[in-house]
Amino acid sequence: MKKMKFDDGDEFSASTRHLVFAYYVTGHGFGHATRVVEVTRHLIAAGHDVHVVTGAPDFVFTSEIQSSKLFIRKVLLDCGAVQTDALTVDRLASLEKYSQTAVAPRASILATEVDWLNSIKADLVISDVVPVACRAAADAGIRSVCVTNFSWDFIYAEYVMAAGYHHRSIVWQIAEDYSHCEFLIRLPGYCPMPAFRDVFDVPLVVRRLHKPRNEVRREFGIGEDVKLVIFNFGGQPAGWNLKKEFLPDGWLCLVCGANEDQELPPNFIRLAKDAYTPDVMAASDCMLGKIGYGTVSEALAYKLPFVFVRRDYFNEEPFLRNMLEYYQGGVEMIRRDLLTGHWAPYLQRAVSLKPCYEGGINGGEVAARIIQDTAVGKNYASDKFSGARRLRDAIVLGYQLQRAPGRDADIPEWYSMAETEFGYHNSLPNTETNGQSTYAKSSVKEFDILHGDLHGLSDTISFLKSLAKLANEYDSEKNSEKRKMRERIAAAGLFNWEDEIFVTRAPGRLDVMGGIADYSGSLVLQLPIREACHVAVQRTNPSRQKLWKHAQARQIAEGQRPTPVLQIVSYGSELSNRGPTFDMDLTDLMDGEKPMSYEKARKYFAQDPSQKWAAYVAGTLLVLMTELGVRFDDGISMLVSSAVPEGKGVSSSAAVEVASMSAIAAAFGLNITPRDLALLCQKVENHIVGAPCGVMDQMTSACGEANKLLAMVCQPAEIIGLVNIPTHIRFWGIDSGIRHSVGGADYGSVRVGTFMGRKMVKSIASSLTSENTLQQDGMNSDELEEGGVELLKAEASLDYLCNLPPHRFEAVYAKRIPKSILGEKFLKQYAHHDDSVTVIDKKHNYAMRASARHPIYENARVKACKALLTADASSEQLSAIGELMYQCHYSYSACGLGSDGTDRLVKLVQEMQHKKLSQSENGTLFGAKITGGGSGGTVCVVGRNCVRSSQQILEIQQIYKAATGFSPFIFEGSSPGAGKFGHLRIRYCPQN
Repeated sequence: MKKMKFDDGDEFSASTRHLVFAYYVTGHGFGHATRVVEVTRHLIAAGHDVHVVTGAPDFVFTSEIQSSKLFIRKVLLDCGAVQTDALTVDRLASLEKYSQTAVAPRASILATEVDWLNSIKADLVISDVVPVACRAAADAGIRSVCVTNFSWDFIYAEYVMAAGYHHRSIVWQIAEDYSHCEFLIRLPGYCPMPAFRDVFDVPLVVRRLHKPRNEVRREFGIGEDVKLVIFNFGGQPAGWNLKKEFLPDGWLCLVCGANEDQELPPNFIRLAKDAYTPDVMAASDCMLGKIGYGTVSEALAYKLPFVFVRRDYFNEEPFLRNMLEYYQGGVEMIRRDLLTGHWAPYLQRAVSLKPCYEGGINGGEVAARIIQDTAVGKNYASDKFSGARRLRDAIVLGYQLQRAPGRDADIPEWYSMAETEFGYHNSLPNTETNGQSTYAKSSVKEFDILHGDLHGLSDTISFLKSLAKLANEYDSEKNSEKRKMRERIAAAGLFNWEDEIFVTRAPGRLDVMGGIADYSGSLVLQLPIREACHVAVQRTNPSRQKLWKHAQARQIAEGQRPTPVLQIVSYGSELSNRGPTFDMDLTDLMDGEKPMSYEKARKYFAQDPSQKWAAYVAGTLLVLMTELGVRFDDGISMLVSSAVPEGKGVSSSAAVEVASMSAIAAAFGLNITPRDLALLCQKVENHIVGAPCGVMDQMTSACGEANKLLAMVCQPAEIIGLVNIPTHIRFWGIDSGIRHSVGGADYGSVRVGTFMGRKMVKSIASSLTSENTLQQDGMNSDELEEGGVELLKAEASLDYLCNLPPHRFEAVYAKRIPKSILGEKFLKQYAHHDDSVTVIDKKHNYAMRASARHPIYENARVKACKALLTADASSEQLSAIGELMYQCHYSYSACGLGSDGTDRLVKLVQEMQHKKLSQSENGTLFGAKITGGGSGGTVCVVGRNCVRSSQQILEIQQIYKAATGFSPFIFEGSSPGAGKFGHLRIRYCPQN
């Protein structure tokens, strides 16, 4: 071996054997190509040949490597994520493009690559991170490794969820390709990547600097006293309208990727297309751009503050963002402020940061050493992923949701093996104890409670204590503490702590029976759960409102006198990759003299996906303005803290809406009944968020009571009473780990199919009332049962599908309604489906019969369940309730709203129910069903209220964890709805 010395002084032993490497580079962005350059540079310096397979321009490689050992082959074998602009990813277009690029020509690609790899006599294939390259290497009998911080199965899994059933096989095919890889060389800021069994972690891969800072500035004629920002959006900002006033006075901006014919203001400088970005970055005072591996790694390496704007639907981003912010290197800019030029407060904040990354930046050298040693047969001790770890990551990605055996690509061997693998690490977090903890004293000494009651709720007491902690933290020196979460910093500066604050609370709900039949008018039975959302609100005269710096700058730039501003902080933003803050001038909710339309509001909130969550909160104001004529002249500051897990099917969105509107109503003295408030909140979700939900979620959150089932007929929302849960019966919720979305394609298509079914029932009934139609059907009016014609006439004007009894559906309509129908065909025959919150897709084939049958039978099941709950206690009572729940579950599946995870949980309940021990104990668990909108989420379980039942629930949790790697959250316990809770009016009184 001979020692190779690098510019940074590090050395590694080069192999005496001349090696040939084939290095495949993904077609997504320059960031991958630039880090490939760094690894390739070290391999070539060690005397090896590197064939780079890429679609990137040659200069990306040749400007850094001038060597006869570098070979560039221009081939694109994957497409990455399709972006319509620098910040917008088109998920469906990405899947379609990948299908065109890598799926349709797959056989040809594999044949070509195998021949080529053999022709160059490659010793090892390296992929960053092209899936098919790993499979081609395996077919050619050549080992392969991947070098990356994310994989395309991770990115595309979320896209497939959004696309419904389309392109399901893509995720599995990519995972199967990666599974042929020898191991993963994993870069910092990495995402879950379950397709890889073995992993080596290396430092940041960062390009070296060619010139010192002062030399670069001298070449641009920029003195050290001038503040310099580099505008770097990955070569895609061409055409953006940049203006002189975007920059603070005296600042200059270097623009990457600007077209030569694009006119720039005098304080913006166009960089050459082939400018060496690392040198320019190191010469700047901060960077403005989007997050990607290249920009983040080099910003950290050069301690360059990074003002970033979130990119929608690219799942790599939160992992890199967390790393950037951990080392105090990031400032998030709201997309709206980027586009309108309110840059100054963000740039000024950035230059005050002191980035503190001190880790290694020689990942290129370390990766090259591992690659070389692998090619000559040396083995390293890697960190092997257990089956539990890999499956847990797979559930994070949504693999389970995409799994459809028999219809898609084969399940990769690693997944099937991991399902039965034993000896898991005990590193998964334990489920929190679900027992209701109590406080000896239901008070919070830091606040005077001027109005309201804590109701002994421990979560409310905890929320008030967290508010008190924020008030104590509101100190500029404390706020600059290293590595504090940005959402806490924003929240601490949100309120005038000496003024009154209003606090409300609204719980999520467990759908015991009724589910998706609510929008068809069914009776529903809903239980408010223990987990809830708290909202704190303060109204303030605009002249006294404490605004965030960018909001202040916006008003100053527009020459406004103080105007009311809505400012919202949402806790838990990092768990769902959303922006933690949102603000807008309240005048923006007006369109002239009237409130803006719901349609316009939906587009307004949807323009920035990272802040789309604000529609649930800010939308409550617009609904109050539109429906009740309320006008908001004071500024509004809101803190939203929800313990209702998102995507679990327990109405996290309804809890946020109800708590938010309740808080606004309390702060502004609006007297709204809980029922009316729930109906108003449904308008937020239907018309502003754009999710076609029924009203049961909001009604339960607003009107429910602890340990009672809310019984409501959804026509539209008539509460018929509260049903006491007998002391011997208990309900639990078990989370499947599969994300549910009421706005998802499957839920929406089932709702459309249901309304289509109602339309067809009415049409059939109308047709059958005529003598001619009766005769054609072999019937005559004399043979009809007494009142039969009148019954048909009533059904011809059916207002809610649930008002049709099951026996009438089976006798008259079931055979006349087709199993499925194309949207275009339905529209041609019926014109519309009479649902104001959904739209028929002409090209979609709707499952109409099952969608129509479900609410008709579900209404009957719920009525029976309600009657059983008031019957005498017996095992037959529990068995009958459980059977109704099972029937409901399988009816969901018939509609297409089932999922592997929820099916598995229901099956586990059945197995537990039918164990000999359970039967000898007269039964403990009796039934289970998928809840809410389906397609994942939570399963509701009914059982005997005894210790053995709780033990069996925990057994199911452990069995599910062993099979899937995911430890389900268990929902148990109940709490009052927002109406019962009322509101708190509090004032902070600091303790000496």
